[in-house]
This record gives sequence, structure tokens and C-alpha cells, in this order.
Amino acid sequence: MKFLKRLDEWVIALLLAAMTLLTFVQVVLRYVFNSGFTWSLQLNTVMFAGMIFIGISYGVRVGAHIGVDAVVKMLPTKPRRIVSIVAVLLCLVYAGLVIYGSMIYVLKMKAVGIEMDDLPMKIWIARAILPIGFTLLALRFLPVLVNLITGKFDRLHLADEVEEALKLKAIEENK
Repeated sequence: MKFLKRLDEWVIALLLAAMTLLTFVQVVLRYVFNSGFTWSLQLNTVMFAGMIFIGISYGVRVGAHIGVDAVVKMLPTKPRRIVSIVAVLLCLVYAGLVIYGSMIYVLKMKAVGIEMDDLPMKIWIARAILPIGFTLLALRFLPVLVNLITGKFDRLHLADEVEEALKLKAIEENK
């Protein structure tokens, strides 16, 4: 179960490594052998989309998304939790809308049966990352909502760039 919890990290790392390797090979083929793969750019684009949409849910898990929460932090605990619960509910509604709309789109692409320009793959397979990514996002927001409702969290945990910068400055000063 611990492996599944960190599966997104592994997928992102593998996609990044594959993109880097493919780009390196393509550059060597192009500039050394005056050759190359016609499909490398399109495959890199598909892998990059995978990194983005899986990375969105990863960002929720580790609290890496940036948010404007200066006013929310000033609120007392109960109103801060309520505002955070509303924010998570709105995020879930948004994710649901995107899942719904992207499923319609992917199913239409499947019915049409168009292949990608440079890859021998149906376009719906590449575009399926949209509903998959937003489903992962919704699944990451559900525990956040539960933790807010049960009182384990008093607010959304977002990236705090000022706090991180001050920590880095303190580390630099102590060297």
C-alpha cells in the first residue's frame, strides 16, 4: 500500500527520465548522424502532459500548490476551517466538471478513431490523461476534505514561499 501512495512520484520521475533520454538521443541523432525520429516531439508532448496532470494531484498531496491565504490565516480556527472546506468543495466541483467534460471528449475521440500525427496510437489514448489526472486530483482532495471536516486540519496546506525563503535564509546565515 505504501508503494501506491507514492506511485505518482515514480510515474513523474519515470516520465521525466524518459523525456530526457529521448531528447538526448534525438539531439545526438540529429546533429551527429543527420537523422532522427519523426515521432520524438509528439511522444515528448504526450509524456509532458502526463507529468503535468499527475503532478497536479501530487502537488495536492505534498501541499506544493501556491495559494493566496493571507486573509484566511488571520481568521479564527472555525471560520478558517469553514473557508477551507468551501475551497476544497469548489476544487472538487471543478475537478468533477473537468472529468465529465474530458470524458465526453475522450469518448468522442475514441468513436472517431483518429490516430496521432506522428505516433501509431489512437489520439483518445493520449488524451485520456485528462480525466485520469483530474480523477487523481479529486481523490487527493477527498482526504483533505475529511481532515478538514474532522478537525485534523484547520486550513488547506499550501506552499508558503515566504516561510520557505526565510528558512533558506536562516540556513545560509548559519553556515
